[in-house]
Amino acid sequence: MPLLLEQIKNRRKALGLTQEDMMLRAGISRQQYQRIESKGNPRLDTMELIAKGLKSELVLIPYEKRTAVMALLAQDDKAPNEAAENAQAISDDPWRGLLGDEE
Repeated sequence: MPLLLEQIKNRRKALGLTQEDMMLRAGISRQQYQRIESKGNPRLDTMELIAKGLKSELVLIPYEKRTAVMALLAQDDKAPNEAAENAQAISDDPWRGLLGDEE
């Protein structure tokens, strides 16, 4: 859970939002959001509200694919053409290799 809470906080800051801004975006009180960001354990429906407020989506990532997904997310700093090519490859077959059936 600490990694998820850190990602929430980092995403909020990257969007230039305050915890008070999340009150309006997620439809929860500032105190509730602050508590979630500091020590966690939110309900799933609350996490979905927070994700929407952060223009994000909740997904489950298999452990064996986590490194690849994190590398893909880190490509925001790379050249736009390279990121676009990788995005195209994923959109062609987003499930390829997910269950270990790489070709």
